[in-house]
Amino acid sequence: MDHNGSSSPTPQSSGPATGAGHPTLDVDQARARAKAVSSSIYEMIGMRSAKVTEPGPNIAACDEDPDHLYKTAHPWSVYGVSEDELKAGFQRLREELPKHGWKIVQDGPEKSEARSPALTADSGKDRFSVHAVLMVSTPTNPHEKDPLLSVNIVSGCWRAPEGTDLNTQY
Repeated sequence: MDHNGSSSPTPQSSGPATGAGHPTLDVDQARARAKAVSSSIYEMIGMRSAKVTEPGPNIAACDEDPDHLYKTAHPWSVYGVSEDELKAGFQRLREELPKHGWKIVQDGPEKSEARSPALTADSGKDRFSVHAVLMVSTPTNPHEKDPLLSVNIVSGCWRAPEGTDLNTQY
């Protein structure tokens, strides 16, 4: 997944599929799944002393069929600890993802000026991808003022149940 929420194709879930293979799922259930995935990622990072941003998952229409298909996104960050602790948490995430059924599809510096370490992984169990960026001091950005580990969880597209008005969801 890139910063625009694009990702390599995500695995299909075991839920009922309709239309072009998009499982039907209630928006609140999709948010709950995104929260559960985020909690699992947080556990893998293993930094209980860090602060965590609060916003919960949101939804966005899928370009393919914006009236009926949507995806969830849950961006959050851990911060308030040393750069060394953030680096250790990022490394734990890199090591733990494959142990929990995730396939790392990108691992290396971002194409930004800071060249921040980043990774993207797709779940082998559900329709989610995670993109994590370690924002710490680097040779090209030697004085990061606000070090943090940024995480963004994005789902594949879900089909809203019949009668759901996606324009009234957030």
